[in-house]
Amino acid sequence: MKTIHTLIFLVFIGLFTETSIAQQLYFPERGNWNEKSPTEFNIDSAKLNEAVEYAKDQEYSGSRDLRQAILKGFEREPYHKILGPTKKRGAPAGLILKDGYIIAKWGDIDRVDMTFSVTKSYLSTIAGLALDNKLISSADDFVYNYIWDNTYDGNHNKKITWRHLLTQSSDWSGQLWGGYDWADRPPKTGDIDDWKFRKLQEPGSVFEYNDVRVNVLSYSLLNIWRKPLPQILKEKIMDPIGGSTTWRWYGYDNSWVTIDGIQMQSVSGGGHSGGGLFINTKDHARFGLLFMNNGKWNNKQLISENWITEATKSSKANSNYGFMWWLNQKGSRHWEGLPEHLFYAAGFGGNFIVVDQKQNIVIVTRWLEPNKIDEFVTKIYDSF
Repeated sequence: MKTIHTLIFLVFIGLFTETSIAQQLYFPERGNWNEKSPTEFNIDSAKLNEAVEYAKDQEYSGSRDLRQAILKGFEREPYHKILGPTKKRGAPAGLILKDGYIIAKWGDIDRVDMTFSVTKSYLSTIAGLALDNKLISSADDFVYNYIWDNTYDGNHNKKITWRHLLTQSSDWSGQLWGGYDWADRPPKTGDIDDWKFRKLQEPGSVFEYNDVRVNVLSYSLLNIWRKPLPQILKEKIMDPIGGSTTWRWYGYDNSWVTIDGIQMQSVSGGGHSGGGLFINTKDHARFGLLFMNNGKWNNKQLISENWITEATKSSKANSNYGFMWWLNQKGSRHWEGLPEHLFYAAGFGGNFIVVDQKQNIVIVTRWLEPNKIDEFVTKIYDSF
């Protein structure tokens, strides 16, 4: 009897502790966001303000006309051109959350701007939802078993799994929406013939950042869901977390397909050729807060905790990359002096969502000079 009473007591204590932790987090309602002073969390306000001023002073050096910035940034790529919409950007902006509360903000956090490869972290979430909903049985399934057109034809492409696409290690070979896989971010040496006729790497073995292959993932997920991916994101994620009505997710002028007799646009995983996610800073922060809390918003699990664990785990090909989230593990992208458990979404022009699940921190910054991100985050952590 004593053992049973002890067990009941321990279960009660466990539930009480879990409830207490959950109650510490604040989840903002749509259109409203409570703020708190950093001092309420024993954070040095002066040092935190120094970090904010640093972000404002270290503005991305590229043109505010993002069409020009894109063409300049990718001028080495053969045949590169703008295929989707672009938008002139605003000034630096950002938010810092602690336990869900805003403790610092700067710039126009309601302005909708391009977000480039931060879009990839949203795209991988669509894959996670497909697994949660049993549309995909396993991340290690071969994609050709789901997409039976010619996208995965050939001995090489047939070896590609969903995991390979999500970790950017597929080395998918082909053409999509006029873009060639070999022409996207080509090596610094060699010429077109060298790039076209290169030796293909075994899927899963080599990491290569490549937007054409990311767009192949997007196209494949569109075929799985059989409805536009922005609609999935809206219904499953953005509406439940109280996101705005202003965000948009675009593809290219030529990325329209017919599924079940209905024209749908296959959206892009970034703004490399235009398109991608156009969104405000506060919506990014809500998305980051969802991941900070392991996929649960208030008491509702929107995406499985298991998916977030997998998505933020080092991949075989790159210790700093999971399922389209960057990881602060030891490796070429490691931020020295900062916690290794940090993970983040990153995009061209200095767009970042940084998540710290242990200290309940979310940092969103827009248009920060990209090579200044680790110094900026270090300044924030120096205020704790």
